[in-house]
Amino acid sequence: MRSIPSYAEYQEQRMRMRERKFSAHSGAMTFILLMGIVSLFSDMTHEGARSILGEYLNLTGASAATIGFVSGVGELCGYSLRLLSGFLADKSRRYWTLVIFGYTLQVLAIPALALVPENGWILACGLVILERIGKAVKKPAKNTLVSFAASEVGTGKGFAYQEFLDQLGAFLGPVILFVVTLIKGTGELFSAYRLCFAALGIPAAVTVALVLFAQRKYPHPEVFEKDEEEQTEFRFRPAFVLYMAAICLFAFGFADFTLITLHAARTHAFPTATLSLLYAGAMAVDAFAALFFGWLFDKIGLRALILSTLCSAFFASFIFLSANPWSMAFGIFLWGIGMGAQESIMKAAASKIIPKSMRSTGFGIFETGFGIAWFLGSWLLGALYDIAPLYLAAVSAAAQLLAVMFYLLCIRRSAAMKQ
Repeated sequence: MRSIPSYAEYQEQRMRMRERKFSAHSGAMTFILLMGIVSLFSDMTHEGARSILGEYLNLTGASAATIGFVSGVGELCGYSLRLLSGFLADKSRRYWTLVIFGYTLQVLAIPALALVPENGWILACGLVILERIGKAVKKPAKNTLVSFAASEVGTGKGFAYQEFLDQLGAFLGPVILFVVTLIKGTGELFSAYRLCFAALGIPAAVTVALVLFAQRKYPHPEVFEKDEEEQTEFRFRPAFVLYMAAICLFAFGFADFTLITLHAARTHAFPTATLSLLYAGAMAVDAFAALFFGWLFDKIGLRALILSTLCSAFFASFIFLSANPWSMAFGIFLWGIGMGAQESIMKAAASKIIPKSMRSTGFGIFETGFGIAWFLGSWLLGALYDIAPLYLAAVSAAAQLLAVMFYLLCIRRSAAMKQ
C-alpha cells in the first residue's frame, strides 16, 4: 500500500507545483514580450516606409495606376501566400526557419529602397512586393509560436501584448521619418526620402538580430502549450465557417488608410506635412485598443469582437461625409479601435478554434480570407468614393453590421455544440 503523505510533504508538493506553474507562466510571458519587441522594430521599419512610399514611388517615375496596382498585388501576395507558408510550417514543423527567413526578407527590402536610382520605379515596385512576400512567409509560423505561449498566460492577453508592441512600432516609424524629413528639409524630396529609407536600416538590423536571439533562447516554444485534446485533422466546422464569414465581412467594409489620407488631402482638413502623423495617431489608438479588447476577450470571448465592431462600424461616416478635422479625427479614432481589436482578437479566437498540430495552416486560411476580402473591399470602396463618399460610408457600415450578425451566429453555434 502507498503511504499517505504527511502534511509537510503535501505542502512541499504544492509549493513545487506553484513554482513550476510560475516558471512556465514567466517563461511564456518573456517569450511573448520578446517577440513583441521583434514586431515593434519590424513595424517601425515597414510601417515607417509605408507613410512615404506612395510619394516615393511617384518620384521614381511610377504612375498613380502603377502605384495602385503594385500596392494591390503586394497586399494580395502578402495575404494569399500565407496559405502556402502556413501549410509548409505545419508539415515541416520548421517554424523558426520560416520566421527568420520571412523577417529578414521583409525588413531588408525597405533600406534597399534607398539604393533605387532616379526613374528606377520597376526596381522600387519589385522591392515593395518582395517586402509583402516576406511578411507572408513569416506570419502564420510566427503567430503559431506566439499562440503556444499565449495559451499559458491567456490567449487574448498574449496576442494583445503582441499587437500593442507591434502598433507602437507602427506609431514610432512614421514619427521618426517625419523628424528626419524635418531635419533634412524637403527641398530635394527624392534625396530626403532615400535618407529616410537608409535610416530605417537601423531598426531592420535590430529586427533580424532580435529574432535570431529569440530562436536561440526559445528553440521550442511549443512546450508552453499543454496537449489536452490533440487533433491532427483540421475541418471546416460550422462555427469556423461562420467566424470566417464575419471576419471577411469586417475586412470588406474596413476602408484602407490610404483612402483616409486621400480624403484628408483633398478636403485640406489637415496640413499636407502632417498626413503621416494621422496614421501614427491611428496606430497609437490601435495599440491601446488591442490591450483592452484582448483583456476583454479572455473575460467574455467573441462578444468582445461584437462590441469592438459596433464601436467602429460608423467610422467612415465621420471621415468621408465631412471636411471637419474634428469629425475626421474622431472617425480615425474609431478606425484605430476597430483595427486594434480585430488584429488581436482575430488571432486569439483563431488559436482557440484551430488544433495545435494544424495551427499555421489555420492561421494561413484565416489571414488569406481576410486579405482577399480587404483587397476586394478597398477596391470597391475606392470606386464608390469616386462616385459619391455617401455610398462608401453606407457599404462600409452595412458590411460591418452584417459581420456582427455572423459573430452572433458563431457564438450560438459554438454554444449549441457544447450542450
